[in-house]
Amino acid sequence: MDVNLSDAEIAEGVHLARQALEVGKEDPETLCMAAFTLSIFAGEHVTAAIAVQRAFSLNPNSVHAWMTSGWNSAFLNQPDSAVDALERAIRLSPLDPLSYLFAAGLAFAHAVAHRYEEAIEWADRSLQQQPSFVIPVRLRTALCAYLDRIEEAGEWLDRLSVLQPGLTITTYKSAAEVWFSPKFLAWYLTGLRKAGLPEG
Repeated sequence: MDVNLSDAEIAEGVHLARQALEVGKEDPETLCMAAFTLSIFAGEHVTAAIAVQRAFSLNPNSVHAWMTSGWNSAFLNQPDSAVDALERAIRLSPLDPLSYLFAAGLAFAHAVAHRYEEAIEWADRSLQQQPSFVIPVRLRTALCAYLDRIEEAGEWLDRLSVLQPGLTITTYKSAAEVWFSPKFLAWYLTGLRKAGLPEG
């Protein structure tokens, strides 16, 4: 996840999330937010999945648990489960303030499944709500390259360079290894490379 946090701040957030799993184990919202933090910032997808299941046992209709489950399933290369979870989150809370995250998660899940047109549609929905949200911008760049829309990919790469100046294949790989499986990361980097992102 792309945020302007230092390594120390991320480490502190992960530490607090682990504590929250202990002290908040009877609160579904605490569990799913801790799970989201561990999945996004530490790549602890299995731990996150266990915490989300605990959240569901306490509240099967927790919107944020469904969101976290969706993102986490996508990270675990389970795109159909991810789509099911994120679509359920949207049904439960269609006007949710975090709905741009639901849409971005669906874009990611469809990309994992190589459903590129669907992924672009959801990336666009996310960007309608948060135009400067870098995750769907970067994903859309790679998707356009895979669809051989090279000119369009270049336009999205220009937009990406404004949001993430200095981004290279090397720097992104270093960060993204925490979140993605090697297979999906290789796919992603190939798309960004084809779009024209420099190696670094």
